[in-house]
Amino acid sequence: MTPHRPTVLVGFAQAFAAIEAAWSLQEAGMQVIAFARRGTRSALRRVRDVHIHEVTPPEESVEQCLADLRMLVERVDPDAVLPLDDAALWLTSCMVFDRAVVIGPSPDSAAVALDKNAQITAAQAAGLLVPPTRLVRSAADLTDDLTWPVVVKPAEAVRADGDHLVRPRGSIAADRAELDEARSGLSDGPLLVQPYLHGTGEGVFGYVDDDGVAAISAHRRVRMVNPHGSASSACTSIDVAPEIERAVRRLISDLDWRGLFMVELLRDEDGTAWFMELNGRAWGSLALARRRGFEYPAWAAQFAMGLPQEPPAPAAPASVTARHLGREIAHLLFVLRGPRSQAVAGWPGTWATVRDLLRVSPGDRLYNWNAHRPSVLVSDTIGTLAELVAGRRVKR
Repeated sequence: MTPHRPTVLVGFAQAFAAIEAAWSLQEAGMQVIAFARRGTRSALRRVRDVHIHEVTPPEESVEQCLADLRMLVERVDPDAVLPLDDAALWLTSCMVFDRAVVIGPSPDSAAVALDKNAQITAAQAAGLLVPPTRLVRSAADLTDDLTWPVVVKPAEAVRADGDHLVRPRGSIAADRAELDEARSGLSDGPLLVQPYLHGTGEGVFGYVDDDGVAAISAHRRVRMVNPHGSASSACTSIDVAPEIERAVRRLISDLDWRGLFMVELLRDEDGTAWFMELNGRAWGSLALARRRGFEYPAWAAQFAMGLPQEPPAPAAPASVTARHLGREIAHLLFVLRGPRSQAVAGWPGTWATVRDLLRVSPGDRLYNWNAHRPSVLVSDTIGTLAELVAGRRVKR
C-alpha cells in the first residue's frame, strides 16, 4: 500500500515565498496544491508536481474569492492550509475548515499579525524598542506638528473596502511639501506616523512547536530592492543577539502564537534595534533560511499535522548570503532612477552598485534556484522585472 502523502494547500501562488515554501514541503514528502489569482501567472507553475487552481482575486471580490476557496477546499480536501502572504492570511482567518488544519496563527493572533498598531503594543510589552509612534485615523488627520523627516505607514497590512481587499500604501516625507504631494496615495484608513530612521533591516525567524519558539535564526539586509525602503534583494545570515531573542520569545509567547513568524527590526546607526513589524506568514527571504538548513515550512506543517519533524535543525548552520536575481536587477534600476525624497540619505552610487552586484562570493546563494529546474529561476526573474515595468509594488 502506498503511504499517504499529506496534502498542503498554499496560497497565493504569487507570494514571494511560494516557490521556496513549495520545495520545502515537497522535500518533506508532502503534496502541494496552490491557489492563484485568476488571470495571473506565477513562476510557481514551473515547479514540478504543484497543482495550481485559480480563484477570484480578493481585490475584485472578497465574497466570491471566499466562495471559490471554500469550493476548492471541498474539492481537493487538503490536510493543511498554509497562507503565504497577508491577503491569504486575512482570507483563511475568515474561514472555518472541517478537517484541514491551518499552518499559521489563530484568527485572534492573525488579527494582530495584520494590525501594526496592535503589534507595537505587544512588542513594547515584550521588551522590544519601538520608535515614537502616533496613530491617526486617516491622511486627513495628519497635522503640522510633526518632526521631520517622517515615515507614514498604514496600520493595517490589508483591509476590506466594501467587497474589495486592498493593501494600503505609505510614504516617506522630508517635509510638509513632500507629505502633501504623497497624501493622495496614502491609505484611507488608520496610519502610523514615526520618525524616519536611517539604518539596516534585520529579521528574526522561527516557528512554534510544543516547546514554544523553535529553530530561531536571523538575517541582515545587504540591499533593498528600492533604497527608499522595501523588501531585500540580498540578505546575509547573522546570529541573534541574546536580548533580542529573549524579547522575541516573549512576544510570541504573549500572543499565544502558532505557525511561522518573522519579526522585522531596523538597527540604526547607533546600533539600536527598533521593532518594525511582525509577519504572521512565510517571509521573502525564506531562501536564505533554507540554504542554511532551516526548513521552516516543512517543520511548521509537520507540527500542525502531528507528524515527526524532520530534517533536524542544523547544529552549526552555514553563513550564507542569499540574492534574488530579478530584484538585484531591479535594485540597479531604482538606483539609476534616484531618490524620491530628500529624507533618504546616502543614496547608493551607480558604479559602486554595479561593482557590488557583480561581486560573487563563495557563500552566495540564489533565491528560487534548483539545478534540476532552471526554468523556475528564469520565469521568476522575468516575472519580477515585468511587475516592475508594470508599476506594481514590490511584494514582501
